[in-house]
Amino acid sequence: MSAGDFNAQPLPDWRRAVLKVGSSLLAGDVGAGNASGLDPRHAVALAHFIEQSRARQREVVLVSSGAVAAGRHRVGAGGDGLVLRQALASLGQASLVTFWQQLVDRPVAQVLLTHDDLRNRRRYLNARATLRELLRLGALPVINENDAVAVDELKLGDNDNLAAAVASLVDADLLLIATDIGGLYSAHPRDPSARPVERVEKITPELLEAASGGAGMLGTGGMRTKLEAAAKAGAAGIATALFCGREADVVRALEHDRLHGTLVAAQGDRLRARKQWLRHAPASGRLQVDAGAFAALHRQGASLLPGGVVSVEGDFRRGDAVEIVTGTESAVFARGLAQYSASEIRRIARHHSNEIEGLLGFRYGESVVHRDDLVLLDAAPAHTETMP
Repeated sequence: MSAGDFNAQPLPDWRRAVLKVGSSLLAGDVGAGNASGLDPRHAVALAHFIEQSRARQREVVLVSSGAVAAGRHRVGAGGDGLVLRQALASLGQASLVTFWQQLVDRPVAQVLLTHDDLRNRRRYLNARATLRELLRLGALPVINENDAVAVDELKLGDNDNLAAAVASLVDADLLLIATDIGGLYSAHPRDPSARPVERVEKITPELLEAASGGAGMLGTGGMRTKLEAAAKAGAAGIATALFCGREADVVRALEHDRLHGTLVAAQGDRLRARKQWLRHAPASGRLQVDAGAFAALHRQGASLLPGGVVSVEGDFRRGDAVEIVTGTESAVFARGLAQYSASEIRRIARHHSNEIEGLLGFRYGESVVHRDDLVLLDAAPAHTETMP
């Protein structure tokens, strides 16, 4: 079975994607003079796809395995114990970043995450703000598990599921998973009766069970973990494309928005799923804003800036959900995630955004609540209807 079994189909429209590349595509026979322990033969086409995407004003975030393989090459260590793998990941991370830097014509940034970083709201916001800024600067973020300290995450399928979490973190439109086979089949690819599955509308328990199988010798996850990742991305409204990263023609087709592989459909609208979560997240405090801020948020889809904050209620932390109100009736018209703590917002309220660093000694960004982290509620204060 090969990628040629899959007919071409259109990719969903996307402006930002997360591309996951497994170690089975990067490790192997290394040519003379390559000291990284990583083989570029498959990565070259993937790097070209990343660069072509940038030329089309698209953004790609890369989740790359391979640090353990690179570290093992550096010290020639055998064995596969947890502590050894953590040490090898630490040794190989610099080589992995250098490897990708040699393949793309832009700055490459290393970002190490654990699942805890994505569960904790403050660290989640910190990670997202960093990645958003890296993309604004035109850099290529290369993300990996922080394997040197993440004991629980060094397990089957870690980077597949990390990629799905990152896709949600950066508000991606598409998750791309490069595999060493063409995509999903109806049976084991070596089974003569196996047929390519080009589209999956929904990941079911039965499908996950059927996709269970052993991982590749160098990889950390089989098809089941990739489908688990696709299910998580789909629940966040993000489609997933599985394709063979060993086939240069398949990768080149992606540059023309053509997929030879398996497309797992998104379950609903991406932004709607996030907004729905924000609607029901428990609020830890309340921000009262003036008429100008209300108009900017309610009519222009803007972020909430500190100059529009009139008062702060509660003792919340950065990353907590807050209610946003206006007027003497304190009617809630929006909810969002605070970019600063309650005490910090009290200090910067009614000030211009360019004064934040002078007042606090640091700056997370210009907004108190970013528009990506804000949802407008259906009911708006009646008395604000006449506001300009």
